[in-house]
Amino acid sequence: MIAVGAVGALALTALPAWTAVAAPSATAVISEVYGGGGNSGATLTRDFVELANAGSEVFDLSAYSVQYLPGAASASSQWQVTALSGSLAAGGHYLVGEGTGSGGTTALPTPDATGSIAMSATTGTIALVSGTTALTCKTAADCTADSRVLDVVGYGTAVVREGSGPATGASNTASVARADSLADTDDNATDLTAGTPTPVNSAGQTPGSGGGEGGGGGGTTEPGTVRVHDIQGTTRLSPYAGKAVTRVPGIVTGVRTSGSKGYWIQDPQADTDARTSEGVFVYTGSTTPTVAVGDSVLVTGRVTEYHPSSTSQSLTEITGPTATVVSSGNALPEPVKLDEATVPDAYTPEADGGSIEALALEPSAYALDFYESLEGMRTTFTDARVVGATDAYDELWVTVKPDEHPTKRGGTLYTSYDEPNTGRVKVASLDTTGPVANVGDELSGTTAGPLDYSTYGGYILQATQLGTLSAEGLRREVTRRQKGDELAVATYNVENLDALDSQEKFDRLAEGVAVNLNSPDIVALEEIQDDNGATNDGTLTSEATLTKFTTAIRAAGGPRYSWRYISPENNQDGGEPGGNIRQVFLFNPKRVSFTDRAGGDATTATSVVKTRKGARLTYSPGRINPASDAWDSSRKPLVGEFVFHGEPVFVIANHFTSKGGDQPLHGRYQQPARSSETQRAAQAAEVNTFVKSLLAADKDAKAVVLGDLNDFEFSRTVTTLTSGNVLRPLITTLPPAERYTYVYDGNSQTLDHTLTTPAVTHFDYDVVHINAEFADQASDHDPQIVRIDVSRCRGH
Repeated sequence: MIAVGAVGALALTALPAWTAVAAPSATAVISEVYGGGGNSGATLTRDFVELANAGSEVFDLSAYSVQYLPGAASASSQWQVTALSGSLAAGGHYLVGEGTGSGGTTALPTPDATGSIAMSATTGTIALVSGTTALTCKTAADCTADSRVLDVVGYGTAVVREGSGPATGASNTASVARADSLADTDDNATDLTAGTPTPVNSAGQTPGSGGGEGGGGGGTTEPGTVRVHDIQGTTRLSPYAGKAVTRVPGIVTGVRTSGSKGYWIQDPQADTDARTSEGVFVYTGSTTPTVAVGDSVLVTGRVTEYHPSSTSQSLTEITGPTATVVSSGNALPEPVKLDEATVPDAYTPEADGGSIEALALEPSAYALDFYESLEGMRTTFTDARVVGATDAYDELWVTVKPDEHPTKRGGTLYTSYDEPNTGRVKVASLDTTGPVANVGDELSGTTAGPLDYSTYGGYILQATQLGTLSAEGLRREVTRRQKGDELAVATYNVENLDALDSQEKFDRLAEGVAVNLNSPDIVALEEIQDDNGATNDGTLTSEATLTKFTTAIRAAGGPRYSWRYISPENNQDGGEPGGNIRQVFLFNPKRVSFTDRAGGDATTATSVVKTRKGARLTYSPGRINPASDAWDSSRKPLVGEFVFHGEPVFVIANHFTSKGGDQPLHGRYQQPARSSETQRAAQAAEVNTFVKSLLAADKDAKAVVLGDLNDFEFSRTVTTLTSGNVLRPLITTLPPAERYTYVYDGNSQTLDHTLTTPAVTHFDYDVVHINAEFADQASDHDPQIVRIDVSRCRGH
């Protein structure tokens, strides 16, 4: 066995120069080498290298390789590499299949790893190497000095070998192998002898035990001492994390063959502790699992805790696995029901913002603890309502608590930080493409499968049985047209629209304006990009984008809109790099006029001037204090002065900074920190200060503040924005079941807002649901509209 590091190098100084030596190892060794497979006179059809583990711990092979060098290594000879995966059980074997020939009649047992190296039957060198980079050494001494080399077997007349000489006697019909004791004195001639090839794989199969290459069965059927519930433990972190486990028994309950591949096993012999899950995910990485649902398996590998993100909870896994299939076609364990009776109403334990991972689970008290106690186990629900439409990954959200904060149209309302909805469960199908579902539809009948955890949404039921979609026919809303004396002002986030987008996207968004919003007089648009979108070449204008959009609105039956905006500085307003996102005013010049006051630009602030006729802007369009730190890498509000029926109306279009960087509801830190709220609160304070200056100049000024504020009606952002009662949030004037503009992780919530100054006393406000609840979306936000009877407002 060749040592790692300086010990082997020191040993060389006390021995003859022709001897390669290292300290014997009690872990992985090369136990047998055969290069005659498929040759004349051979019985076996394939060459092989067998590894064995003389130690008491599992040996992880996922970062190792076996490498071959011809026996008479010349300057042009190259090491050939076969990468390994999985692990080598304590006291177990691991079989690497190599080159095949036309001779022989008997296949190897199923190899644990496969290569295509055509090894010589009589002379050559095999090395077990940490890593998959080909070795470059050509002498025994040089190979000894390479710290990546764990073991070497030279046979025949090989130059590279351990000890006084290579193993002898290899041929078309004979391998060289260690004794059953796996003795390793670092002398190939002593440790390995020639004999009939006896390949054994990790399942214990031999050429005569059944299973051949591609087959199954065979091997020991005696479980190890560790069960799945031991691995899962009573907290979110496994007490076996980082440790090897051997022959863990379970029934395969689901197999994932794409993405992060692997399978779930569940022990049908449950313990009596409700905190300890009986299921676990076995991660095979890029290797497609060969097990099937219903297989009874014994899994050997290493327990790890995988965090999909830095703030997420962890997923307990067995990695680097090898598995023995004991039997097939077994009945699956009964799934645990998810419903009002089983899922607690409280969401999560408190940890003062710290991690909850080390806390003992309380599955009867908290929903997150309940789901964690079922991690990897079969779960089920029946007749569940869809509360989050099917996304691009064929995943959707349901609620297993139909009476939990229902919206008018079938969703689940997010009402406060203190009451997250506990009945929301994400669903994906392991076997088929998921149904295209909208909010309010139903998954009828039974859905069942292992409960998994992902960075996107938390707990997710990986369905092996999926209910039938019952569509409820959710319709896109159409708001009424404004009356002649009503000024209609709308806001719409059009999701990174630029001139290079498809005509279909323009047409869908245009229909939303012309038909569903019924052609408002003013539309504040968020997420208009420059004319070439994400191309980062300094382009700033949006003229082509807006020409294409307004033309599409006209084609959909809307008016011929004019527009105003201020181009940002290049890459200074956040959003997609190169996109130069901004807010834009569209307005119908036949109904409302825009008061242009030149001078506003990306870095110049507009302000309010008091006149005998009331307030006016210094620049229109203009920006609110663009030099403020509140707007760093974020969109600056766009302010415009309009006139409707002789009355000035001020409109402030906003797009506050996103929630990026906030800790998730389902994460390991509870309560989750909302770090992004700090900047939004500062932005809200800037707008609040501006509105106060407007009201100081004219207490009856009619202003509409609107846009994507990226925060909830109960947030500090909105509280700051309305401070001093200078603005009224119109979302609070709707019935509670209608207060939402966006759906995220199955929560119907408000991110987009319309607010008005006190003088706006007569209005009709509506959120127009056309996007957020639908799988087929033109944008991820719903637009909203307020119709103001200016003639009846205060100060008229």
